[in-house]
Amino acid sequence: MKKWEGIYTALVTPFKTNGELDKEGLATLVKRQLDAGIHGLVPCGTTGESPALSEEEWKAVVGTTIEVSNGKAFVIAGTGTNNTHKSVENTKIAKTLGADGALVISPYYNKPTPDGLMRHYQTVAEVGLPIMVYNVPSRTGLNMIPSTIKMLLNIPEIQAVKEASGNLAQAWEVANICRTRAAVFSGEDGLNLPIWENGGDGSVSVLSNVIPEKLVAQWDKYKNSNRDGAFADHLSFAKLSSVLFIESSPGPVKYVMQRLGLPVGEVRTPLAPVRLNSAKALDDVLHEMSMI
Repeated sequence: MKKWEGIYTALVTPFKTNGELDKEGLATLVKRQLDAGIHGLVPCGTTGESPALSEEEWKAVVGTTIEVSNGKAFVIAGTGTNNTHKSVENTKIAKTLGADGALVISPYYNKPTPDGLMRHYQTVAEVGLPIMVYNVPSRTGLNMIPSTIKMLLNIPEIQAVKEASGNLAQAWEVANICRTRAAVFSGEDGLNLPIWENGGDGSVSVLSNVIPEKLVAQWDKYKNSNRDGAFADHLSFAKLSSVLFIESSPGPVKYVMQRLGLPVGEVRTPLAPVRLNSAKALDDVLHEMSMI
């Protein structure tokens, strides 16, 4: 299988009850992913609460993921910030630690023009680590439209795009633009199969924190031309993939993982544990799926 293909888990970052980083818990989560046959791991993205991590914690999360993976899964470290210099420094560290690539989100809050985006990504690309561009306007306030993606593909280090605009028509256009040049990953579990069917190469998944083996099995069905089986899986996951975003991620997915007995701990402020009505909605879906 190609490296830029398949199910990549957007890893949560586990914390202890005292709020400290739980490196042992992280190792447990990574091993669970590897046992499920996951194709890639993405530490320190949005799901990993990267804005709430110190520099040392960020380095520990990336380093631990790489060490435990030991080449069994492609590791794409979340290195992007809204500060170009900081993004470069993170990417240098990720490269030194042995990451296979860097997830570089479009700068949030700054809202750069396409020319500004080009300068940002060109500067990060000088580190020499393959880049997955991350478009998630719900988080950044900036939508990288297909014409912008097409321009960025002039940068050789950009090897993939994580498309999480929520706009299926845009995702299809991006997939068409990237078809012979870069991989396109769904950044929203609810749109996984439609994006695969229209030229996508995989998914960066929140849902696979919970059911990695089922996402891998769905991908295998799809790749082996079992479209009916992959579609049936898509429908069976639909409620869970939706309810995981009932509140700001990763609050809901961490709650679900706690209910499954996994070592994740709470989210860090400014996020908060899910509210009671959200917890009930999550429990209802888990009961419906016979997971608790």
